[in-house]
Amino acid sequence: MTVGEQASVLPVADFRSTAREIFLHAINQASVANAFHRHVSYSRGVLRIGDDLHNIDNYSRVVVISFGKAGHTMAHELRQQMGTLISGIVCAPESPDKSQVPGFRYFHGGHPLPNGESVRAANAILKTLNTLDEKSLVIFMISGGGSSMVEKPIDADIAIDELIATHKVLVCSGARIAEINAIRKHLSAVKGGRLAKTAAACRAQQVTIFLSDVPEDALDAVASGPTMPDSSSDEDCYRIAAQYGLVGRFPQSVRELFERRALEETPDKDDPLFHRSRWWSILSNADALKVAAAKAAEAGFAVEIDNACEEWEYTAAADYLLERLRELRKGASRVCLISGGEVTVKLSDSAGVGGRNQQFALYCATKITGENTTVLSAGTDGIDGNSPAAGAVVDGQTLGRLSRLGTGDSVSAALSRFDSYPVFEKLGDGIVTGPTGNNIRDIRILMAY
Repeated sequence: MTVGEQASVLPVADFRSTAREIFLHAINQASVANAFHRHVSYSRGVLRIGDDLHNIDNYSRVVVISFGKAGHTMAHELRQQMGTLISGIVCAPESPDKSQVPGFRYFHGGHPLPNGESVRAANAILKTLNTLDEKSLVIFMISGGGSSMVEKPIDADIAIDELIATHKVLVCSGARIAEINAIRKHLSAVKGGRLAKTAAACRAQQVTIFLSDVPEDALDAVASGPTMPDSSSDEDCYRIAAQYGLVGRFPQSVRELFERRALEETPDKDDPLFHRSRWWSILSNADALKVAAAKAAEAGFAVEIDNACEEWEYTAAADYLLERLRELRKGASRVCLISGGEVTVKLSDSAGVGGRNQQFALYCATKITGENTTVLSAGTDGIDGNSPAAGAVVDGQTLGRLSRLGTGDSVSAALSRFDSYPVFEKLGDGIVTGPTGNNIRDIRILMAY
């Protein structure tokens, strides 16, 4: 049954369905395959990446290092074009199976926290880069989630359990992603340009292909910028740690580095090691938002994209977007406000099952009761926090439906415990896609009618 056929019978549910369709259309169209089709091609010995042309015959070896939530997908797409000319390493969140790309060694890196495979992947990548020479081309393909999936402490005194504990403190701190990654970079042997430094020591030609899960002007934050000049400094790290009260929460080995102010500086944009490096972003959140906006307009909505609440605390972001939606509704009968990027949450040690998108949606449900409003928030990677869902959709009747199910009183408790997933599981309003093999941030769709 189509959306239009349902509308006369279940008009409110139809708007929830329409929001789902807009989101699913966006992630299907803003896909890794489509991005490679537009920006990467190989023909007659020449590899095109963005505006760069690489004559593969000029290289004795082409090595591909692909990691992050789209690690496998990107390796697959490049292999489709270049075949057996490439080999290398993939580190991705999914377990290796029959679909792994031939010629690639696979690692199952941890997310959102690193694991033993994350360290093994980092060691394998560093070992491979150390075998390159000036006739080698290394293609880094990097996507969101790579910060935890490939990791190695720069200080040998930091044990793996301390490394994991440090990442947990950072992820739960409520800090912005650029702030989190500034500290990650300065504690890592592979982040903040240090993979590029290893490859440059062997004089290899480098090119990086990004799927961006960060603000448009902060590409060095993707996977904590392992191949890019670092725009952050050790002084930034000390300031951020003080601002969020992190030092006392770090494990002892990391705490001592901060207390002694002993962080090692990362290479910056003036470092000559980047002279043989190029970088291309082929897919970002902006691409997904444009697709979503076009789909919403096709459905008869007056559409606006508003990213002003980038990395705001989730309640402040929700309040801002709902107020903006109400203002837009005064000028049109059906309006759709689309917002991208990420909102922030601060987790306690006793947090339940959910993620920032479901938390955002459930909070919105408490603010739109009785209104002709629908709100969807979901992640393009198909994963929201520690839940099986990508996000959720709510409307002005959500709390009433919960009350009829006998669970209305649980909403405030679920919000305070960061335990939103069980609420949406009961309602059937979770957005469950499974891992998408992509990661270009979150999409929020707010509709008033």
